[in-house]
Amino acid sequence: MSNTVDIGGVRVAGRVWIAPMTGVSDLPFRRAASRLGAAYVSTEMVACAEFAKGRPDVVRRAAVGEGLPLTVIQLVGREPGAIAEGARLAEAAGADIIDLNFGCPAREVTGGHGGSALMREPDLAVDLMEAAVGAVRAPVTVKMRLGWDDAARNAPDLARRAEAVGVKAVTVHGRTRCQFYKGAADWAAVRDVRAAISVPLIVNGDIVDGATATRALAASGADAVMVGRGVYGRPWIAAQIETELDGRTFAEPDAEARLAIAIAHMHDSLEFYGERLGLRIFRKHLAAYIENAPWPADAQARREARAALCRLEDARSVEQGLTALWTTRDHRLAA
Repeated sequence: MSNTVDIGGVRVAGRVWIAPMTGVSDLPFRRAASRLGAAYVSTEMVACAEFAKGRPDVVRRAAVGEGLPLTVIQLVGREPGAIAEGARLAEAAGADIIDLNFGCPAREVTGGHGGSALMREPDLAVDLMEAAVGAVRAPVTVKMRLGWDDAARNAPDLARRAEAVGVKAVTVHGRTRCQFYKGAADWAAVRDVRAAISVPLIVNGDIVDGATATRALAASGADAVMVGRGVYGRPWIAAQIETELDGRTFAEPDAEARLAIAIAHMHDSLEFYGERLGLRIFRKHLAAYIENAPWPADAQARREARAALCRLEDARSVEQGLTALWTTRDHRLAA
């Protein structure tokens, strides 16, 4: 199997992609993952209507910058005109690929009939895809779930219609919307989508290492895998899984390297958002880095360290606390 995937003429130099994740996939995170070998890291989902209005926090989600080998902006919405305008804005901002979100299960998204709720309105979903494809030259892709629920697993039909209107790749999370993240992802069910389309297929859900990626590819027939929650605190995971798919051993970053990764990520967040907001937004990543710290092995001690560091209000104290956590095996962080 090739290590590259062609998306409408855009070459993605890897089979392990990082999913769009709200509150996670901001520009500092995308830079960190890219530096560590990720070939594809999407933005958080960007609401088209607010994007067009220039709402600052939404525009930040679509931010592009140096240090990204590929720019993928994901859009969410349910009005064809807004989707078309969002796609034009994304392309003007530098998007190499524009992805449409038909997969988010969150109630605040589906409650507005967006995300995976659109799988209950396939005709509207097709209209949205046509609007995006017709608005830009950049390739348009779609991310979806197996369906709304087990009674309506319509991903193969929607994917077939997507290809017919010019969508260049389809990602499928192997759960229905009503499953949210419960149970196991059904990679074998994604094979029905493989049979329905000839454009690249990406499988998503429960992929955390080379072994799960190998099984997901075999079960689904997909061309690539997409990693979501498995990247928390491990922005090197794309390179790790890619190496393991090639049958080679990956040398995970040692303690010193992990500390440097976490601190560089924090500094980038502070520079991007300003210290106060940057530190607050970085806390989700900070907690994940602590969860993946080389020690303490004791779960309670790890929880105490995470709670103590995530309460700190200034970046210097956070950096000092992280350094103490990483460099002192027999430590006691003060709460």
